[in-house]
Amino acid sequence: METTRHLSTSDRRGRLLRVLGVGFGIAVIIGNTIGAGIFRAPGSIAAQLPHPGLFLGVWILGGLYALLGAISLAELGAMIPKSGGQYVFARYALGEYAGFIVGWSDWISTCGSAAAVSLLIAEFAGGLFPKLNGRVAMIAAAVAIVFAALQWRGIVWGSAAQNVASLLKALAFLVLIAAAFIFGGQGSLTTSATHIAPGFALIAALVISLQAVIYTYDGWSGVIYFSEEITNPGRDIPRAMFGGVLTVIAIYLLVNVALLYVLPISKIAGQSFAAGAAADVVFGRYGDTVFRSLTILSMLSAINAYHLMATRVLFAISRDGLFAKKASEVNQGGTPAVALLISTVVAVLFIVFGQAFDKVITVLAFFFVANYTISFLAVFVLRRREPEKERPYRAWGYPWTTALALIGSVLFLVGAIASDTKNSLYALGLLAISYPLFRLMKFTNIVSAD
Repeated sequence: METTRHLSTSDRRGRLLRVLGVGFGIAVIIGNTIGAGIFRAPGSIAAQLPHPGLFLGVWILGGLYALLGAISLAELGAMIPKSGGQYVFARYALGEYAGFIVGWSDWISTCGSAAAVSLLIAEFAGGLFPKLNGRVAMIAAAVAIVFAALQWRGIVWGSAAQNVASLLKALAFLVLIAAAFIFGGQGSLTTSATHIAPGFALIAALVISLQAVIYTYDGWSGVIYFSEEITNPGRDIPRAMFGGVLTVIAIYLLVNVALLYVLPISKIAGQSFAAGAAADVVFGRYGDTVFRSLTILSMLSAINAYHLMATRVLFAISRDGLFAKKASEVNQGGTPAVALLISTVVAVLFIVFGQAFDKVITVLAFFFVANYTISFLAVFVLRRREPEKERPYRAWGYPWTTALALIGSVLFLVGAIASDTKNSLYALGLLAISYPLFRLMKFTNIVSAD
């Protein structure tokens, strides 16, 4: 890996550095994807689908959606190697306003995710160390600030932290999975399955469960936030995307099979943290300590990833004149320092005023699949508009794989509107007021430039 030692001072000032490779890409996908969702989702899904085959089936379908999405987004990341995530694709293919919607919703929700994970770490730390009880907000803010300070030194430090934290996360999950298979054996895989009557109720349960699974898989596109910093984006982005997605699918399936091996599905159903219940069975009186430690360890890589990604989105938006130009400045270590500072401040505000911002995060969650939908549309638009443009990687199975991913996203949005109409209407309202905000940002930057 190239480091800043190989670059002159003039080369190191004011721009992002091409120092990242496939290993970082896989690490940031693991760190960004595997979070609290894999602990929370199994309980709610088992309550909807109390049948091992259906329970595992929706996890396989969710993984297939992520893989289809990766096949298409890898083409865009290799074709348009600019850091900033899906904002870059939306702006390039569909114009500034589409980019504005994608970029701002992505940035705010990523800052909110950093806050949510920091709070979870603080809550679980209080369970391990009673002296920390009652200091959740303070601990969460400290966690967010520490990781931001680490990244301030530069992308080499930030990427190293991501690599180490994601490796520890993967190893921790493998240990938990191995322990479940060694010491478990009384769960649903060793008992008869529950019969579920077919019909509309089953279809509704499948849709609700798939929504939870797709939310849990969200994050599989992490490497495209750093396309400009990947040493060989045409080669390394597709490799990192597929390597990361397949790794996440494998871990998720193994975790859920392990849960079924340890617990009857009736015991998984309704559990806030099914892995915690499994740890109690496997590790006995040490189960709670093991589970809390695993959770904290696995969340650290998520915090680091969220900071890295939010910073790149705000950097890209600012570079294109949709926010203050100051936020597009990069320090000698390759970090957009002002964008990092602003993103960290927003994350801390989410922590301090968590309840007030819960509604904002819930509403913005609607946009993450909408953003994927726009990206899949961008693949079709650019294939038609710029057929001769160099594409180091071309989406395998196009147009069918991209069409399937697009259809899956649209169906997800329809399901989200039907199952959560109130928050979906809030999201549509936010979309309606986004245009005047877009014009205001454009006007402000034009005036400041003059």
